[in-house]
Amino acid sequence: MTNQTIQKEAYYKPPFFISYLITDPIEFGNTPLKLKKSLMQVFEKYTVDMICFRDKISPNKEELARACLEISRQFNIKRILINTDIDLYYNLGFDGIHLNSEQFDEIRNLKDSNVFTIISCHTEDQIQLAKKNKADAITYSPIFFKKFKGKPKGLNNLKYIVKKYQTQDFSIIALGGITSISNINEIIKTKTKGFASIRYFNT
Repeated sequence: MTNQTIQKEAYYKPPFFISYLITDPIEFGNTPLKLKKSLMQVFEKYTVDMICFRDKISPNKEELARACLEISRQFNIKRILINTDIDLYYNLGFDGIHLNSEQFDEIRNLKDSNVFTIISCHTEDQIQLAKKNKADAITYSPIFFKKFKGKPKGLNNLKYIVKKYQTQDFSIIALGGITSISNINEIIKTKTKGFASIRYFNT
């Protein structure tokens, strides 16, 4: 058994639990070749159910988005999303879109077109708005401490949010400061539908 296999099976993953990778050009590379190589290593080492291509700084964003789509499809990732860019979602054929917390007005139009839609939420008011507008899922953050991201919500608050708002048609995904298997095991106990991270998948 390889070290990669050991790492991939190192925590118990319930059937409902989503493992969600969010990319970053600093962590995974800002050329198509580097990005593909980095993601290949991730997919071989970790279980990834869903991926979001996220890049706020690279001038070659479309080229990188295509590379992310290509390698993710090669590894049969179940759902491939793009962050915030609705035009690239339609132009390149992603499986869904992850909106930021300034894009609540976009949810209804996307859902009218049957687009799988996640939106980033940081407050209970935002969660209520996302649910009212029929988003499929939210990321709720930060759960654990993360530099420059404000006071962490903590596990007790996450458990409260999951119990109050999560339904079969509205998933809550924990985000923020998730860097270890012990973090993931604690999140599983809250019964949220999954976790999202950049750094966990780059260790």
